[in-house]
Amino acid sequence: MAELLSDEEIRTQLPDEWEQEGDEIARTYAFDDYLAGVSFATQVGEVAEEEFHHPEIRIGYEEVEVRLTSHEEGGITEKDIRLANLFDSEY
Repeated sequence: MAELLSDEEIRTQLPDEWEQEGDEIARTYAFDDYLAGVSFATQVGEVAEEEFHHPEIRIGYEEVEVRLTSHEEGGITEKDIRLANLFDSEY
């Protein structure tokens, strides 16, 4: 089981554009059109499946919101930070 990160650890490790919202980290990615966002969400899903750590994904018209938390641990862990960085590399 992964250890929860402190608020200070989250602040220092959180990638740009990501925000802590309670026990989750979240980012909204902007796209020129709906299908570009759908394609990105598919890429995020594939990475998440490989890592066996699954985010909440909300697809809007020109944006995709991604939220991460480690449910079993009850908050934010290194796994969430790692995935945020991996998702950003797909963008």
